[in-house]
Amino acid sequence: MPTDPRGRSDVIQWVVWQMANQGPKMGERNHYYNYANTELDQSYAKARYDDEVHRIFGVMNHALLDRAYLASQDYSIADMACYPWAINWQAQGIDLQEFEHVKRWLEVLQARPAVQKGMAVGAEYALNPSDFSDSERARIMKLIFNQRARPIGG
Repeated sequence: MPTDPRGRSDVIQWVVWQMANQGPKMGERNHYYNYANTELDQSYAKARYDDEVHRIFGVMNHALLDRAYLASQDYSIADMACYPWAINWQAQGIDLQEFEHVKRWLEVLQARPAVQKGMAVGAEYALNPSDFSDSERARIMKLIFNQRARPIGG
């Protein structure tokens, strides 16, 4: 985190951008492509989130036009927050050739030993959904989707 006020502000803005834009929009796109009820027409939602994810990569590409990292010339928590979402560009339907500055940024970050080490954390706990039985998949889907708030208190 930079110590100067302008630098701190730039990094904080990118972290907030990630939480308010990159994560939610990419998560929604993932939902409509991989989990939404296929009996319903999802074409509008898919088109909307395809466009949003493309716009997000455009925002990052523009920011990286004249600097090495998202918030400045220095690596920061902003890069750490955005990188794990951006590395899934293929699954998000992105042609990385359209975003040359994002491509460079991803390559630079991927080469960092600390990033490699951080991205490997928890790999031994990863599950492959294609290995689940139909009943296990149904049980998990019931747990993670279509939950509603439960009343509290009396």
